[in-house]
Parts: sequence; C-alpha cells; structure tokens
Amino acid sequence: MQQTVQFGIAGMSCMSCAGRVEKALKAAPGVTDAVVNLATETASVSGSTGLPVLVKAVQQAGYQVVVEQRLYQVSGMSCASCVARVEKAMLAVNGVLQATVNLATEQLNLSVLANIPQAELATALDKAGYQLRTLPQQKQRDVQSFRWFRQPLWSVLGSAALTLPLVLPMVGMLFGRDWMLPPLWQWLLATPVQFYFGARFYKAGWGALKAGTGNMDLLVAIGTSAAYGLSLYLWWSHSGHHGMPHLYFESSSAVLSLVLLGKFLEQRAKRRTTDALKALENLQPSQARVLVKGQWQMCEARLVKAGNIVRVLPGEQVPVDGLVTEGQSHVDEALISGESVPVSKSSGDRVIGGSVNLDGMLELTASSVGSESTLSRIVRLVEQAQGAKAPVQALVDKISAVFVPVVVLIALLTLLGWGLFSGDWTRAILNAVAVLVIACPCALGLATPAAIMAGTGSAARLGVLVKDAVALEQASKINLVVFDKTGTLTQGKPQLSQFTVFGGNEPEVLQWAASVQQHSEHPLAKAVVNAAVGQGLSLHKTSEFSVVAGKGVQARIDSVLYLLGSTGWMQQLGLELPLDQVQVAGASVSWLVRQHDQGPELLALLCFSDGLKPQAQLAVTQLQQAGIAVAMLTGDSQQSAVRVAQQLGLDQVHAQVLPADKAAVIAHYQQQGYRVAMVGDGINDAPALAQADLGIAMATGTEVAVNASAISLMRGDPSLVSTALELSQLTYQKIRQNLFWAFIFNALGIPAAAFGWLNPVIAGAAMACSSVLVISNALLLQRYRRQVGK
Repeated sequence: MQQTVQFGIAGMSCMSCAGRVEKALKAAPGVTDAVVNLATETASVSGSTGLPVLVKAVQQAGYQVVVEQRLYQVSGMSCASCVARVEKAMLAVNGVLQATVNLATEQLNLSVLANIPQAELATALDKAGYQLRTLPQQKQRDVQSFRWFRQPLWSVLGSAALTLPLVLPMVGMLFGRDWMLPPLWQWLLATPVQFYFGARFYKAGWGALKAGTGNMDLLVAIGTSAAYGLSLYLWWSHSGHHGMPHLYFESSSAVLSLVLLGKFLEQRAKRRTTDALKALENLQPSQARVLVKGQWQMCEARLVKAGNIVRVLPGEQVPVDGLVTEGQSHVDEALISGESVPVSKSSGDRVIGGSVNLDGMLELTASSVGSESTLSRIVRLVEQAQGAKAPVQALVDKISAVFVPVVVLIALLTLLGWGLFSGDWTRAILNAVAVLVIACPCALGLATPAAIMAGTGSAARLGVLVKDAVALEQASKINLVVFDKTGTLTQGKPQLSQFTVFGGNEPEVLQWAASVQQHSEHPLAKAVVNAAVGQGLSLHKTSEFSVVAGKGVQARIDSVLYLLGSTGWMQQLGLELPLDQVQVAGASVSWLVRQHDQGPELLALLCFSDGLKPQAQLAVTQLQQAGIAVAMLTGDSQQSAVRVAQQLGLDQVHAQVLPADKAAVIAHYQQQGYRVAMVGDGINDAPALAQADLGIAMATGTEVAVNASAISLMRGDPSLVSTALELSQLTYQKIRQNLFWAFIFNALGIPAAAFGWLNPVIAGAAMACSSVLVISNALLLQRYRRQVGK
C-alpha cells in the first residue's frame, strides 16, 4: 500500500547533507520518491516500505531521525492481553517506533516521530477499545478526589450491599435455615449489580470484541451474563409450577462483587508500588530565596536560572542544585542519596536540590535547574526503569496474545462436554462460567511490572538508580565484580606526599609542575595544583596543552616543552630513573621532565598517596561472602595497586592499564565464563563500563561514566554495589515467583473448573485473590533493609 511519511532529521548542515539523506532514502526498498527539506530539517517519503527501514537508511547516511519520548495514561486495561493489544495498536500507527505499557501504573511510553499528533494516537487506541489520556495534573487529581461516587470503593460497597442478601441464604442452608428470597426479590437485587456496577465489564468487553480480541472484562461479562441469563430462564420456565426453582443470581452477583473487590485491593496495592517515586517527587521544593538586584526575594523554585545566587536558611529545603559560595552547614540527603548521616557542606561543595539544610545558612550558585536537576533526573530514571519490561516478560506477551481465545474455547468445550454427556445443561453452564472467571489473566499481567516497580523504588530509596529492567536481570547473574581503584575504592583525593627535585629550586619546579597540569581534571593533577596554591605560588600561562592517553600530560611554558607522567612513559623517552628515591610505600609515582633539543632533562619526582574509602573493605567483604569474585583494575602503578589490593585482600589485580585496554581486560574475563560487573567513576572507565555485562557508576563521578552504566550509585560508597546486586537478585526472584504463581494458578484452576470442582463464586474469589497475592508478594521488596554490617 502506497503511503507518505514525514519525519524530522537531525545532523544536517548543508545541501550536500540533504542530498546524501535523500539519496539514501530513495535507495531504500519500497521507496518511490523522497524529498528532503534542509530549511525545516524534514523528509517526506512516498512508497510502501515500513518506517524502520527508513530510519535505518537515514542512520546509514550518518544522520538521525528525530524521535521524542511521550508518556500517556491509558484507561480500560484490565489484564495482560490488554497490554499486548494496546502495544499492537500503537505500533500500527505510522510514526510510532516503540510502545511499552505498564499495567501496574496504566501508563504508555512511546517513542514516536516528533510530528505525530496525539489525536491520531488516541483514535487508534479508541478503535482497540481503550482511551488515551495525558497524565493528570495535580489540580485535576484534586477535583476528581471529590467525586467519591465514581471511585472503585463505592462500586465495591454498593455491589456488596446488594449481593449480601442473595448470599446469606446459602449460609443459612448450612444451619438448616431457609432464608431464600422470592425470585422477584433476587432479580431486583441482582440486576443493578449486573448492569450498573458491572457495566464497566460490558463496556470494556465490547471494546475488545470490536477490536476482534478479548480480555479479562470480556471473560467476566460472558461468564456472569450466562449465570444471570440461566437464572432468568429457570425462573420464567418454572412459572406456574409449584415450589421455587433454584436460581443462580447469587453466583453472578457474587462473582462481580468479588472481582470488583479484587480490582479495588489491586489498585490500592499498585499505588503502594509507586510510594518511593512519589516520595522523590514530593521533595521538589516550591519556593526559593534568590538575590535580585541586591535584594533577597522569594520566587517559585522552577523559575530559578543557572547562575542565580540562592540563600538557604536552617530547616529549609535546598531548592536547586548548586555550589556553595558562602556559609557552612550540615545537609540531610537521606531521601536522595540514601546517606543516613548528615553531610557537612562548606564553600566549594556541591549541594543537591531537595536535600534539607539543617543547622547553618548557605549561599549557593545555582547550577542545574528544572528538568536538568539531579532530583528531576533521578525521577526520570526511576520512571524509565519502572516502565520497562524485563526480558522474561516476552514469554508473558506471547501467551497473552492467545490466552483469551483459548480460554473461551475451553469454556465452550466444557459447556458442550457437560451438556452433551450428562444432559445437565444447568451444570454445564455453571462449569463454563467457572472456567471463564478463574482464567482471568490479571495476575499474569501484574507479575512483572509490580515486582520491577517495588524493586526499583526500594533501590532508589537506598541511593541505587537502576536504568531499566534488563539491568535487573543482568545484576542477578553477576559472579565477578571489577573495581576501578582511584575514586572508587580510594578517596579519589590524592595528596602530594613526596616532591624530590633533581634540578633547580623546589618552589620554581613545583610551579612548573602545577602549571603544566592546571588544565587537567586528573586527581593527581589537582593534588599538584593544590600543593602549589597552598604554598602561595602563582601558575604560569601555558600553550599546546595535551593529554597523552594513559601516560600523562604535556604543555609549553614560554615555548619550552614540559612533560609530566608515568614511569613507563619516561622510560620510553630513554631516561634512567632513580627509582630508589621513592620513599612512600605504595605511592603513585610521576616524573617532571623538560624537553631540550639534546634530549629530555629530569626535573622532579612526585609521589602521591590516596587513602582507602571507609567502606572499601566492607564492599569487598560483602561481595566475597555472597560468593562473588572481586578484582581491581587501574591505570596506576603496579606498586600502588598491589598495596591497595593487599589491604583489601584481593588476589586479582590489573595495574598500569591504559583506558583503551580496560575494556579488553573485561572481555578477557567474559571469555573465561564470568558475568562481569564493572564499577568506576571516571571518563577512562567508560569503555570498560560499556563492555561489562553490567556497568555500575558512582554518580559522584563523571557524566560520561554515568551514561555508560546501567546502574548508578547516588553516593561514593562502594558497599552499595553489594546492595544493588542483592536487591536486583531479590527483585528478579520476585518476578519468577509471581510468574510461577500466575501460571500455576491458571494451569490448575482452569482444569478444576472444567471438571466441575469449582463453582463460579469460589472461582471469582480465587481470581481476585491471585492478583492481590502477586502484588503483595512484590511489595515485600519494600521491606528490604540494607545489611550494613554483614
């Protein structure tokens, strides 16, 4: 079928770019014509090919199709088959690249072309029997909270009140009492339950039928309607005869009431799975005290801009991320980073928006504000993880696609089997109803998302951010953790502990060393600069500064080239180094050299010491006790690395490893059969983090490392690694448990109902209990407490 697709393209800068993209699109199979507009940065493509082919063609030309992420609320979903149908309906819309539905939050996450209107998405979803809504604003939620009569509790109470008189006679029969109501009264009580309180099942079921599929609501509607219709038939056909016929109005009403109760309890339990996310969202401060034209003024926190000066008084929340410029205080970051002990803050320290200033006044310069703040990014990451699907969910999706039709077929076979072979069509209908009710796949659809939401929420509370559900599965299989040394196991704040000069006076040589390194972000470079500044030395202007990867840095001072770097680099330059001059055991060693026409001149020896983090030993011990091997990987000297390894009890150490080679070390372990987690914090760790089965980054490190990792630790505590792995294992364990119970429930329940061992009322109660059981099991993850002393 011929169609025209329009989409945006990023990365084009000139007409040749547009021509290259146009040529690539026209070469794609099925494309009859393609026009690229450089001014609007859009492409219009005609033909019969699918969107993924066009996206690939653009990427192969070296450009990117503009894609945006959208989050919507979907109403009308009730089970796993609904999830599959919503995703299928969205993917059928031209311009939707990816669709993921979370049944627990009833949210739809879409990757779409930027020009796809919401109305087109809503129309497609409406045809599938569901409604698309933008996420409600707080004001809308407040208004809706007054409409108590529309809430599920009202349906449960109203349905139960009308059902109770119908069920009580069943209880009376156990005690030999006849409390049976006349047929007319039974009908008057059952009809509102069936068609008023149960209207949602008919509406959603009809929507599924129109879409040519089925869902839980359709099963409930068919089953209860059969019991209700059978009662009407028996009542009317018995009219004029003596005695009262046995009717089944109580079965249809009780099933509906129990299902409504189950959905109500399910909704309450599902809300609890988002408690951690809500707690984070509630940390967003509403007001900020900002310096405007020399006066302190209160304004909305969302209006603060980067560079504004903000004052935070004792007891107030920090409104934005920033750097302290004046004042000293302790800040409570427990709900953001999981750090239970207040953190001391003074000039130059970074503070996080949402934390609480405890005992002093702070003035800070706003850095990250609005959607770029740490808190906003945390909330986005948690939402992203909670909306993601675990790989095991693929099996559930496949089953859900055929589940309802298969159940209807089994119910039909049950009806015909009992009716034809026993001749008791009343019993046949009741058994078929029981099959329809017991088979509702609610628990199946909730098994995975409920566990992921509870697990990632608990992790966020403890300062561990999990990016997606794939990371949870990978973390549950890790059997080797490789730590970077500097800044991960050590403080990352080395000090210049020895400075030995071989030519010139010490202050002048230190001034040269600091000047060469003043533009480097390496911790050793900062240590040299701090030592020079501490002695009151001013730094020279430099030119042609460059970093020699894995070796050191070089720069010119007054046209003279100076090199400062590792022992290996200096030996490559042909220098004979006085290694016997090193006086600090286990120190990181660097050398300062001045380059002449006749060769390099050795000027100084620099030794650095960096203490272990207080939690480093605990981190290694916890992992080893859990049966996980631990190794260390560093670009530092062999002597320094071995010293740290001996302190921590590590046997596997890789020292003097260049950044480009770190990934190769990880790959070597993987080839030996290990499932490797790499823990790092620097730019040089990014390749290894990406290569590992699981990348874990200290969020106190560089942005590059965080982006290359699947799990981020919100504070520089290496013992959080074992917490992340243990909680991931528990979460994946809950997913497997939930799926087992959901599958076993249907595997045992459907045959039991088909053989007549379950009546519809018991089937309804069991079905409701299964959903609550699955969510309650997932909520046990919220009781997880970190075993600090383990």
